[in-house]
Amino acid sequence: GSLDFGAMAGDTDMTSAEKMDIETQTKLDDMRERYDRAVAYHALKPAEAETLYKSVAGEEGDGEEFNKMKEQSICKLGELYADQKRVEDIQQLLISIRPFFLNIPKAKTAKIVRTLIELVAKVPGADKVQMQLCLDTIEWCKQEKRTFLRHRIQTKLSSMYFEMKDYTSALSLVGALLSEVKKLDDKPLLVEIH
Repeated sequence: GSLDFGAMAGDTDMTSAEKMDIETQTKLDDMRERYDRAVAYHALKPAEAETLYKSVAGEEGDGEEFNKMKEQSICKLGELYADQKRVEDIQQLLISIRPFFLNIPKAKTAKIVRTLIELVAKVPGADKVQMQLCLDTIEWCKQEKRTFLRHRIQTKLSSMYFEMKDYTSALSLVGALLSEVKKLDDKPLLVEIH
């Protein structure tokens, strides 16, 4: 096989798709570099890490690798906020990234949402914020018809009610949830609820 040195010489013979691939790869490499720097700064220079995580999470674009970088940055930003006990910032983050959820699979959305809610749970005294986060997320799930995620968040909320000894709210939520989940025949969730 002979090599086509003309195509290697420069951009002249490249198709627009090849140029796009190179641009996309360059953008991904840049995002990865910023993400890696943010992880390195996470504990020592949290303000710089926050800026870097936000820059990666705020990138415009699509694609599996691209979305994976954004997802990792969002979760690490949530961790950074939790480390600093900035639960309101986690709440704002969860709201601000909702448009991103339209570009990724529902299972990934559920993972990110649940991760951020669990991060709030790690902050002492953040019960009320976590509860509000659950309530807001449940409303968003209803609007977006995200039944699977809504059921999981409702289960979390009912266990929070139970832990706070608000048995009436816990039982009311569990009762409604059980009848709905039985109709869907979601065995793993039924076990979790019981």
